[in-house]
Amino acid sequence: MFAGLDACRVLDQLNSGQGFEPGENKSRRNECTASKPGSAANSLVLDPVQGLSEFAQSNKTVVETSINGRAAMQADIPTGGCAIAIEVAEHARAVVLFTLSSGTRDPQACVDARAFAERLEPLLPKVP
Repeated sequence: MFAGLDACRVLDQLNSGQGFEPGENKSRRNECTASKPGSAANSLVLDPVQGLSEFAQSNKTVVETSINGRAAMQADIPTGGCAIAIEVAEHARAVVLFTLSSGTRDPQACVDARAFAERLEPLLPKVP
């Protein structure tokens, strides 16, 4: 589904020039996390199995939205921060997670996550 897209390569490309350390994949999944010392952390998950319906089921505060015209959902992360899931297919999604070191419930996390998602969307496979 993601045709060789590597979450760390994509994350590093989109973080380039913004002070983030290189991304690290800490699991067997196509998932990558990068941090910006003293400021923020962001993650990208390219999930070829779960779609937006599973994202809605696993998050309490889901808001439907769109990213560059593509169906998406936004949710607060319980530890603080923001997650945006972008539809790739019925059973595939890309998830962007942003957390700020300023603490929980900082609305800037969703602003940053949305800006990142808007830059990510053109790199994703088109919805069939």
